Amino acid sequence: MSSFQKIETTNAPAAIGPYSQGFIANGTLYASGQIPINPATGEMVAGGITEQTEQVMKNVDAILKEAGLTPDRVVKTTCYLTSMDHFAAFNDIYSDYFAPHNHFPARSCIAVKELPKGALVEVEILGLI
Repeated sequence: MSSFQKIETTNAPAAIGPYSQGFIANGTLYASGQIPINPATGEMVAGGITEQTEQVMKNVDAILKEAGLTPDRVVKTTCYLTSMDHFAAFNDIYSDYFAPHNHFPARSCIAVKELPKGALVEVEILGLI
């Protein structure tokens, strides 16, 4: 019999469509992509790629905490940027998030035409319990 648990927290943005923040299934956390919405206001954060990436990583952290995990349990991320011109600035914030844990998960980083609500960045994660 498999285990299955919905992950839901008010410390990360509520779903803006027909999806959930995440699920734990058989010891793996599958989290939906996080965009730079401030969960307290429900609004996109002001600023550019730096501010947006900081908020995205805060949202990722909230999902991890709700699942009882820390960043060193993330095994894979998929990152979406609306411009590869943002890659260096994104990488700085992303690296700062994982560096204290001396852990950098496997990653894909993809340039896309656009993201929901005009976001510049979105990050989704897979983690192990």
